[in-house]
Amino acid sequence: MKYSIKKVHLILILTTFLFCNSIAFSKDITDKYSQKSISSYLSGIISANQDYTADAFEHLNQVQSLKNIHHNFNIEFIHTLILLQKFKKAFNFSQDLWKEDDFFYEVDLLLGLESFINKDYTKAKKHFRRLNKTIKYNLPIEDFLGNALISWTHASENNKESSYNFTNKIPNRYENLKKIQKSFLNCHFNSPGTKDAFNKLIEDEEYSFSRYNFFLANYLLSINDKKEAKKVILEARSKDNSNLLIQQTEDFILSNNLKKIKKIFDCKNPKDVIAEIFYIVANLYSSQKDYKLSNFYLQISLFLNSKFAPNKTLLAENFFYLKKYDLSKKTYNSLKSIGPVYSWYSSKNMDLILSYDSNNNEENFYPSILEKEFKSLSNPNFIHYYELANFYKDYEHYEESIKYYSIALEKLKEDHFLVPKILDRRGTSYERMGDWKNAEKDLLKSLEMIPDQPHVLNYLAYSWIEKRKNIDKALKMLQKANQLRENDGYIIDSLGWAHYVSENYEDAEKFLQRAVELMPLDPVINDHFGDTLWMLNKNIQARYLWKYVLNLDETEQQLKEKVKKKLIFGITKNL
Repeated sequence: MKYSIKKVHLILILTTFLFCNSIAFSKDITDKYSQKSISSYLSGIISANQDYTADAFEHLNQVQSLKNIHHNFNIEFIHTLILLQKFKKAFNFSQDLWKEDDFFYEVDLLLGLESFINKDYTKAKKHFRRLNKTIKYNLPIEDFLGNALISWTHASENNKESSYNFTNKIPNRYENLKKIQKSFLNCHFNSPGTKDAFNKLIEDEEYSFSRYNFFLANYLLSINDKKEAKKVILEARSKDNSNLLIQQTEDFILSNNLKKIKKIFDCKNPKDVIAEIFYIVANLYSSQKDYKLSNFYLQISLFLNSKFAPNKTLLAENFFYLKKYDLSKKTYNSLKSIGPVYSWYSSKNMDLILSYDSNNNEENFYPSILEKEFKSLSNPNFIHYYELANFYKDYEHYEESIKYYSIALEKLKEDHFLVPKILDRRGTSYERMGDWKNAEKDLLKSLEMIPDQPHVLNYLAYSWIEKRKNIDKALKMLQKANQLRENDGYIIDSLGWAHYVSENYEDAEKFLQRAVELMPLDPVINDHFGDTLWMLNKNIQARYLWKYVLNLDETEQQLKEKVKKKLIFGITKNL
């Protein structure tokens, strides 16, 4: 039966492929629909859907004879060409496909861009106008992209009035995109209101537009207002420590490397602005988790302005989410040449990729390499020290992690939101080193600042239970943690273990059974449950669980030795 079903599915696939389009049979039909052609097409589509772009191209390139009869093939092939940065081939392929009475979004988009690059603005506008008739199938950018591209084509002709007219045609539901567009138009035409336009955008309290501090500073440098450009970036950094582009721009300013700021973007060059527009579109699709389509628009952006390397950050992130770890690492590595901020960021993420990549055969990426990157930062802040400490902690270099957590705390005001988190992490590092006095001090201080932290409540309370101290207080803390964070296996295990230590075995059984249900592969939780069952004279069930613990991959050797003794002697005071 299974074979028959698969056979029927294959027949349906081939039948759909052969007959879903209205085809006039010709003398070369045998060649077009040969077994090899069908195989190449299907292999190409499957590879494209699985984001194996190079493989998709290899297969689809063999069946270009389908371009006049199979619309889906054309879309996939164009997308594949752009994703592989084969723009000349994509332009030529689109030219072969174009028809006056056939509205094909990707074709008009690419031919419009090719005409724009060749300064054939009349032809470019013709193609971009056609986008407004086909873009309805691309809802996140409906009625935005076509009008924006026409606007910049008019700007290239120095037609200021028409540029603004087409920007005003962008629907009001894209209010923020219109603000961005008008800011760049003001910059392009060097209008007196340029600075105010960017500031209104940046000061929006509902959305984060901190990225546009860079473009404002870039504009100010273009009119030789270095002092104001520096002020813009330093003020932006004081408000936002997370935006990479602003961090790197600050580094350029402090190192008096202003040429790098001016080199990568010029609002007087419409091609640079259009590249930013495509970057915005790529971000929209990435936020919707359509990473493949995001990369399609992003590659167009990078083609139009290859100098703006910081935009490759989105490409690296998209590759990561697509689980294309080698491509992600390669892209992150290329970002290092931008400057120390991007080098630091890339090193962190390349290390993260190693932990996700199950096929990784490389040696571990150790924090000492990150520290080397860290030393290249011209103006490290508390975030950098905190991140470096986290990496040392993750690699169990607890002494070094404590050192950098402490420096981060020194650079922060006591009421900063990150202080309790750093105290928590430094406290757990102290505990791992066996310095319980300082560990307890940090954990208590963290809870004093924010009492309702279930993770910290659990860690401190469980540590007390293991030390057989403050049992009643620990139990209350765990009950609170359990209320704050329901169905957390670790917290429920700690609560059950607190009842065990208090010799409330029936309550312990109830919680530990639930913890095992939530985390069936955790050796410690299963061991705790086994101990409880033993104390309730359920010896057969207890031994079953202990044997199970021995067979779990995550069971540490020290626990295995204890469990082996329990299997022989049961639970005695000597154990």
